[in-house]
Amino acid sequence: MTLITPQPLDQEDEEMLVPNTEMLDGSLPVQGPVAFDGTPPVEAPQPMEVVSTAENQATEEPQASRFTWTIENFSRQTNKKLYSDVFVVGGHKWRVLIFPKGNNVDHLSMYLDVADSSTLPYGWSRYAQFSLAVVNQIHSKFTVKKDTQHQFHARESDWGFTSFMALSDLYDPSRGYLVNDTCIIEADVAVRKVIDYWSYDSKKETGYVGLKNQGATCYMNSLLQTLYHIPYFRKAVYHMPTTENDMPSGSIPLALQSLFYKLQYNETSVATKELTKSFGWDTYDSFMQHDVQELNRVLCEKLEDKMKGTVVEGTIQKLFEGHHMNYIECINVDFKSTRKESFYDLQLDVKGCRDVYASFDKYVEVERLEGDNKYHAEAHGLQDAKKGVLFIDFPPVLQLQLKRFEYDFTRDTMVKINDRYEFPLELDLDRENGKYLSPDADKSVRNLYTLHSVLVHSGGVHGGHYYAFIRPTLSDQWFKFDDERVTKEDTKRALEEQYGGEEELPQTNPGYNNALFKFTKYSNAYMLVYIRESDKDKIICDVDEKDIAEHLRIRLKKEQEEKENKRRYKAQAHLYTIIKVARDANLLEQIGKDIYFDLVDHDKVHSFRIQKQTPFNQFKEEVAREFGVPVQFQRFWIWAKRQNHTYRPNQPLTALEESQSVGQLREVSSKNHNAELKLFLEIETGPDLHPIPPPDKSKDDILLFFKLYDPEKEELRYVGRFFVKSSGKPSEIILKLNERAGFSPDEEIELYEEIKFEPCVMCERLDKRASFRTSQIEDGDVICFQKLPKADDKYRYPDVPSFLEYVKNRQIVHFRSLDRPKEDDFCLELSKLHTYDDVVERVAQYLNLDDPSKIRLTPHNCYSQQPKPHPIKYRVAEHLLDMLVHYNQVSDILYYEVLDIPLPELQCLKTLKVAFHHANKEEPVIHNIRLPKQSTVGDVLNEIKSKVTLSHPDAELRLLEVFYHKIYKIFPLTEKIENINDQYWTLRAEEIPEEEKNLGPQDRLIHVYHFTKEAAQNQMQVQNFGEPFFLIIHENETLADVKVRIQKKLQVPDEEFSKWKFAFLSLGRPDYLQDSDVVSNRFQRRDVYGAWEQYLGLEHSDTTPKRSFTANQNRHTYEKPVKIYN
Repeated sequence: MTLITPQPLDQEDEEMLVPNTEMLDGSLPVQGPVAFDGTPPVEAPQPMEVVSTAENQATEEPQASRFTWTIENFSRQTNKKLYSDVFVVGGHKWRVLIFPKGNNVDHLSMYLDVADSSTLPYGWSRYAQFSLAVVNQIHSKFTVKKDTQHQFHARESDWGFTSFMALSDLYDPSRGYLVNDTCIIEADVAVRKVIDYWSYDSKKETGYVGLKNQGATCYMNSLLQTLYHIPYFRKAVYHMPTTENDMPSGSIPLALQSLFYKLQYNETSVATKELTKSFGWDTYDSFMQHDVQELNRVLCEKLEDKMKGTVVEGTIQKLFEGHHMNYIECINVDFKSTRKESFYDLQLDVKGCRDVYASFDKYVEVERLEGDNKYHAEAHGLQDAKKGVLFIDFPPVLQLQLKRFEYDFTRDTMVKINDRYEFPLELDLDRENGKYLSPDADKSVRNLYTLHSVLVHSGGVHGGHYYAFIRPTLSDQWFKFDDERVTKEDTKRALEEQYGGEEELPQTNPGYNNALFKFTKYSNAYMLVYIRESDKDKIICDVDEKDIAEHLRIRLKKEQEEKENKRRYKAQAHLYTIIKVARDANLLEQIGKDIYFDLVDHDKVHSFRIQKQTPFNQFKEEVAREFGVPVQFQRFWIWAKRQNHTYRPNQPLTALEESQSVGQLREVSSKNHNAELKLFLEIETGPDLHPIPPPDKSKDDILLFFKLYDPEKEELRYVGRFFVKSSGKPSEIILKLNERAGFSPDEEIELYEEIKFEPCVMCERLDKRASFRTSQIEDGDVICFQKLPKADDKYRYPDVPSFLEYVKNRQIVHFRSLDRPKEDDFCLELSKLHTYDDVVERVAQYLNLDDPSKIRLTPHNCYSQQPKPHPIKYRVAEHLLDMLVHYNQVSDILYYEVLDIPLPELQCLKTLKVAFHHANKEEPVIHNIRLPKQSTVGDVLNEIKSKVTLSHPDAELRLLEVFYHKIYKIFPLTEKIENINDQYWTLRAEEIPEEEKNLGPQDRLIHVYHFTKEAAQNQMQVQNFGEPFFLIIHENETLADVKVRIQKKLQVPDEEFSKWKFAFLSLGRPDYLQDSDVVSNRFQRRDVYGAWEQYLGLEHSDTTPKRSFTANQNRHTYEKPVKIYN
């Protein structure tokens, strides 16, 4: 739920910034402005107001402007999404896109969209900082505003917030966001000029190359560039022992050597796939963004381990290892405890610190152990003491990890700290007479450091982008390494602009109120690397080819040559024709193994690359050399695609066709410019198996191909080809086919013509008495045959058509338990045509379950590799294929669960999770109530009564809707449960106190909530917590009287209760009460705002136990631990 605070500048932390993506079943979305039904978006008909536009061309300085969109009749909008009018900022056209009912979430979804993206030239890109706001028309300071920045391009032409603000807040007329059913949206946009990414040559412009992003590996790229540009480290990696037999994908040292070599000598950006494969990562890992700090530690630990026992053993320690001393020193007795620890990086606080020095001051801050926290000093017992940390030595390369991400215990979530935090170009850790150093430190070492690199994170807590500013030689010239792109940057860009904080941008439209726009800078330094001045000559050393093992140089040069050959091959492709030649040997090898339909997979036959002007007769000589078949014994057939989508040899090449060039022949065979020339080579052999000239072919001769089916073995194989006369009959070739099959001459066989297999199989029995011409048999046709089936045969697929039908529709399905969605439990071979009942019966049979209706299946999301959120309803999916299709992909995974009651019965029921609060017990008990959908709230409460022990037999219950520690609704007993949602709200059942049943005419039932106040955005915010409750207040009753009843109800000890404060709160603003105040006087307004927005607040510290951080399900994407497996 978005917290509504005055001008909130840090709310990006609460959700992931995403492009507009319409999510169905949790799938990876279809991008852009076309709806799923294919209809173009409907423009909103409301009058719009453009406050200002900026027509100037974009420059280095950002141009900013505000656009205001007034939408009338907002609650009556029927379109799924609305676009604003187009407005111009920085010479670019923009518009706002909203989903009034949410983009498949229960929040308003809002994005900034490039209005003319569909007409922009290939490779377009533009960069903008922007904020989007829904204006509060009653109290402007409660306007909900969020800001971010994004590089827009063709694949991400819109960007914003899927969960901008809760729909319950937006549509509540008392909140002030809809007044007279009108919603006002503001967009502040600032545009900066960006480099033309597509034409930019990093090597030419900077002398360095970038790293390709595999999907979400920018965090790794920025770290690898930083490590590569520490030459001493690079040299050590080159000297790690590897052999010519190692494979980069299985050896981290070799993969890293290969990567560094390519960074040093390549002309274009370098791929990291070999390295991530050597880590043991799959594609999923490459699309999972991790934490740079964690990867740095894991990688260095792995390299340290790999370097043991080699000439470079200890390099990681020499470069990065420092030591500090943890001490506890007693104040009143002579006792001191110390412990030396090593570190490879230091984690510095950002929150509450203005710069690096302030963080170091905090790091060595002395803590007093006194009072209840005294130190137990062995023989001296409990003593007052000082506790702290001092540094024994710092490493030559100092890695400072800035704690930009912290866990907010109040909100039970991670947040990003975007505060301004400065860091110097030169860092003096000997300052103030060595205040950071322990007495044991070597004072002869000068701890003066110079900044080498700044790793930057741009974005929020749930995701973002990493890049690095590095000065490889420690000169004044900085370079920005942003995945594939490297650019020259000045010191200001590398330092000051990465401090974070806020940026003020003036409007550039003359004559308009030029108020400053304030943007939170979501791009800020996240990791700093400093190099000690006294060690820089050793660390910034020369690294050249002699440091690289010879076998590695040979291997990588060979790779470069192969890459160059591929490039040349591609560049010359237009001069050549690819000719694919299929032979009998290919058909024999493939039919019944790789393929069952048609004759051959052309991707698995011999391929020739021949210059287009080469005469075909000259090509035949090439074939003779390759296959050992003299030219005079070769006859080539052209393959043709038939109307029924089969692909068969159509006719032999004529002498005239063979006199043409291969390029001309290809053009005749296919008009497709890039098509290959596909041929079948007919070779006849004599009794000695040597080639002989092909037989003459008259118009009456037909070339047929034959497949034999064995129903016992369920096997189909190729048995050759021969010519028949079109006037002849199938009965005339029975003897020959029996011979090919190895049958006795008098074996009765059945013949079938394989006609087509798309979209369905057509295989028909051939009339043995009719001529081939009558049966419309022609060149290239396929005849399947088998022994005549007998009545007592018990085969699964007794004939060719049934077998081909089976092959066409068979599907291996991997079943996974819904509780363990990553692990295959078992596999079943099914048919795509199986009905819903067939599938669940097979699953139940495998699980030894008597009742298949207790199986519930859930389909697989091919994009997220997770179960879809909604299971398959009973018999709704007609066939297995319907269960497996996900957009244009067919999955082979289904998830199953075994229910305690049959699925049809369950679907008629509604399950609600209700927390029952007993009148005399502290802990609520969760009950899953399952009732028919037409049941009422009264039925739910009766069911609960049957499950719990009440305080007295006549106790009455009520059902409440609780959200974020506030009571939003008391459900009427007659309300149907079908539409009650327990996914987002907590349903709470409780006994109705006797005193509430007998309200006097002047008594009021008020809401009572617990709250604390915390500082956020330089203002105090109210945070509710704990269990809310109702309380009766009587006429003229003072706060002192009310407090007595509250203390008794909550059973709070006197000492603790004396610290509590009491306030009347309306719309989040506390008005503190004195004991003599008459409470009922504050609760006079009955219908202005929702009852939950006027309440009696109990201010005290939140002592309820927090969920452990690891248990929180809403963890940001970094928190899957980085693992390097090899």
